Amino acid sequence: MSTTEQGPLLGPADIRDLAATLGVRPTKQRGQNFVIDANTVRRIVRTADVGPDDVVVEVGPGLGSLTLALLETASHVTAVEIDDVLAAALPATVEARVPDKAAAFDLVHSDAMLVRELPGPAPTALVANLPYNVAVPVLLHMLDTFPSIERTLVMVQAEVADRLAADPGSKVYGVPSVKANWYAEVKRAGAIGRNVFWPAPNVDSGLVSLVRRAEPVKTTASKREVFTVVDAAFAQRRKTLRAALAGWAGSAAAAEAALVAAGVSPQARGESLTVEEFARIAEHKGAAA
Repeated sequence: MSTTEQGPLLGPADIRDLAATLGVRPTKQRGQNFVIDANTVRRIVRTADVGPDDVVVEVGPGLGSLTLALLETASHVTAVEIDDVLAAALPATVEARVPDKAAAFDLVHSDAMLVRELPGPAPTALVANLPYNVAVPVLLHMLDTFPSIERTLVMVQAEVADRLAADPGSKVYGVPSVKANWYAEVKRAGAIGRNVFWPAPNVDSGLVSLVRRAEPVKTTASKREVFTVVDAAFAQRRKTLRAALAGWAGSAAAAEAALVAAGVSPQARGESLTVEEFARIAEHKGAAA
């Protein structure tokens, strides 16, 4: 790619030079794989439908590949980075590459799982290349903590992308699928090849789009109560719900009563249920009483 096409974005040589200057080697422990292709990060920004009015939060910006592409389009970007060296270097990269956008950038040096508030205006979008080992918990935490996030686009391991976007009845439908669907309409939004990363991972990656539900799941049960049922149902996913939910309900008979009251077959399995059905089961705990 020529410098003209690349513009202020980071290319393969830039990434390696920056990493060498900082003494950074991508670590498996933190799931670090840096994107080295400007076309890919611009594609991610386009797919995320980021516009000039958007306030974007990015988790795990690394050396700043995606951060710079987001700053080209969004009104404001806040990056959350746990790594000490990367967090210290990123503001200087932004200043050097897109000086006119430096005032529209904030850095939060923290573990994303501990973040409860962000500087600046409330985020409207979450766009991130999430470390594979923490992708699902980080995604769910951010959606829960920042209800102003309307649209999310995350790049994750292809297998995780499939799980998040799976429909009821699918073999890979499980806890991540149901919990993500509590917050949003979820779908696969493309595939990403291995050669756009340094180092190249041993797995394929995928994009997942999450658009926050216009209306929350209608239920009198709390999110915690619903998620407790989901966790119990999939902890023993090969068992019928009557058996899998026995511990949650207090007994198999009590589980059956809750399921019948919720209009769900006691012989069904968790992988066949929608988030709304899990919510109904949560509402009917104690139905046998």
